[in-house]
Amino acid sequence: MKIVIGCDEAGVRLKNTIRDFVLSKGHEVQDFGLNEGESVLYPLIAEKIALAVASGEFQRGIIICGTGIGMAITANKVPGIRATVAHDVFSAERSIKSNDCQIITMGERVIGSESAKTVIEAWLNSEFTGGNSLPKVEKMIEIDEKYRCER
Repeated sequence: MKIVIGCDEAGVRLKNTIRDFVLSKGHEVQDFGLNEGESVLYPLIAEKIALAVASGEFQRGIIICGTGIGMAITANKVPGIRATVAHDVFSAERSIKSNDCQIITMGERVIGSESAKTVIEAWLNSEFTGGNSLPKVEKMIEIDEKYRCER
């Protein structure tokens, strides 16, 4: 799978750990930064990653900051994106299986690196199951398209 990953200055260490972990699982990873000592307004990273996923260049995205909250809010502003904060396995799995999320966000101040790896592995191994969730995701897409046209 093609994965894009990025962070702000509050998530550099966890981003590097997750990047290396995802690579070790055989996925292709593009790192959009940051590196130690750099700084950025986190919405710029979230937007960049969300646009790369929305374009189809990447299948999924991982964004790390202090809490994951602002990154998810920002990524969800990009049309066609469904992003979620997830710090536990059940939520990570359900974000894919029930909601077909393409982006997961996490907070380095919230989760330890070993727990984060477990959550990311569950997320990467999950697939959208459709079924009873399909009409709900289709409605999300319909709402997204409705308001995209009104902007």
